[in-house]
Amino acid sequence: MKQSNTSIECMGYPIFTGSLNTLPFHQKTLVNTINQYSYCIAEGDAEFKNSLLKSDVLLPDGIGIVAASRFIKGKKIFKIAGADLHQHLLKKLAISGGRCFYLGSSEETLSKIKKRLAVDFPSVQVGTYSPPFKANFSEEDSEDMIFRVNVFKPDVLFIGMTAPKQEKWAFEHKENLDAKMICSIGAVFDFYSGRIKRPGKLWIKFGLEWLVRLVKEPKRMWKRYIYYGAVFGFYLFEHKFKQLTYKFKKSHMQHEDIRTFQNN
Repeated sequence: MKQSNTSIECMGYPIFTGSLNTLPFHQKTLVNTINQYSYCIAEGDAEFKNSLLKSDVLLPDGIGIVAASRFIKGKKIFKIAGADLHQHLLKKLAISGGRCFYLGSSEETLSKIKKRLAVDFPSVQVGTYSPPFKANFSEEDSEDMIFRVNVFKPDVLFIGMTAPKQEKWAFEHKENLDAKMICSIGAVFDFYSGRIKRPGKLWIKFGLEWLVRLVKEPKRMWKRYIYYGAVFGFYLFEHKFKQLTYKFKKSHMQHEDIRTFQNN
């Protein structure tokens, strides 16, 4: 697990606490996000968990992670969504006339992304590729995806193949990808293309983005937010209980040491 002065350990993961302006833009950096859903999935998927733990930067993309930091560590952090990262990097690329590549989703979605980028960030050079839609990529699939990325040589690679597939793939092939920043941002492809409308800024500000998405897509989102919300709550209180137990035992041992010293 990587720790730095811009991250804290929370529930076993190094959560980024800095500003996006501090990201190491000019060196190979793997950026992933974590929320209550991905946390719960990772606890039952060792490969996914390792991919998150080995991230160079792990963003707190969920109100659950923000609440966990406050509840367990007593530290206030701020949610940084994949959409925030995406916008930040596009603005940075626009200044330098940089290059970005979108790997994932459908040709239709990628086409809409390119059209919007041409209006929003005309100075940014864009490459795209829609990989085969399947549960697991073959070695040939991955080689083709890597080849298409490396021919374009992007400054930033955006990967949108849904979790946990995108995080696993990015971690496995990080060293073979000719890109400075590799970012798994999933749903951002749908948000930016306009296929799915992201909740307004007010909902996001008050940590209720999840509620709007749940109301709009109850059949698809109920398990992510309701079921896994409860599972995450269990993990949260389990960590808090262990923390309190550890503090109690440590305090008890210190008192015992003091008594032993006084008796001697």
